[in-house]
Amino acid sequence: MTKQALAVLEDALRARKLDRTLTSAMPPGKGDGQVAPAELSELDASLQGGLPRGQLSELVGPPSSGRTTLLLQMLAAATRRGEIVALVDTFDRLDLASAVAAGVDLDRLLWIRGHAISEARNTGDQSRGSAGISRGGAPWLVDRTIDRALKALNLVLQAGGFGVVAIDLADASPATLHRLPYTTWLRVQRTVEGSETACVLVAPQPLGRSAHGLTLILDSRTQWAGQPTDTGLNGSGTAVGVSSRSDRLAGLDVTVRVVSPRRRVDGDVMIAATASQ
Repeated sequence: MTKQALAVLEDALRARKLDRTLTSAMPPGKGDGQVAPAELSELDASLQGGLPRGQLSELVGPPSSGRTTLLLQMLAAATRRGEIVALVDTFDRLDLASAVAAGVDLDRLLWIRGHAISEARNTGDQSRGSAGISRGGAPWLVDRTIDRALKALNLVLQAGGFGVVAIDLADASPATLHRLPYTTWLRVQRTVEGSETACVLVAPQPLGRSAHGLTLILDSRTQWAGQPTDTGLNGSGTAVGVSSRSDRLAGLDVTVRVVSPRRRVDGDVMIAATASQ
């Protein structure tokens, strides 16, 4: 079964003209320094150049903390360097328009789509389901979807030649993710070790960083611009963290806390993103 799945992956790579990942390393110079820069100066400085290659790192935080924004920035930076990237989109959440706006070269992206399901954490969650997304998926269905995504991740890492490979598990509940055996991440680390690939896990909480990988803990504060009010204003009269129907999104301040005991690069970085006018 594994050989058959690998053959399907190889055919998909050839169809997208990405088959150089099967037989060759990244072009000379692309993996220099053994890090994958995000091309965000403050963040790269804190990371000592970028995410370490040959390691499993993670982007974690609550919903709307900037996880997807930062991930797309990392993928875009890699494709601008001429690298091939892959995203295992476990619950089929990727918005292609957002990826293009972030600068991701779709011709260099291998997008592996999972099933559009999610776990309903409370009654309110079930009322917010969108078209095509099954809210409140049965636990066995969620577990099977995650299991298939992890198998796809390992197949991509075994193929080799990718600059950045990410798996998005952000919409799985912490309880579901904690049911995964810890050996899951050990296997991922063994597969990526010694390669030029920076493997990235996106999750709600720290879950599976490798020994020399990094954990980036994200939090954000939304800036809203609208009618002035007596509270929640910054110095320019922009409502911060408060929204109403007349407001528009002005920007997003993302705080990234870098955790890596072995590399000793702990610290907080502030990234400001301004909305397009």
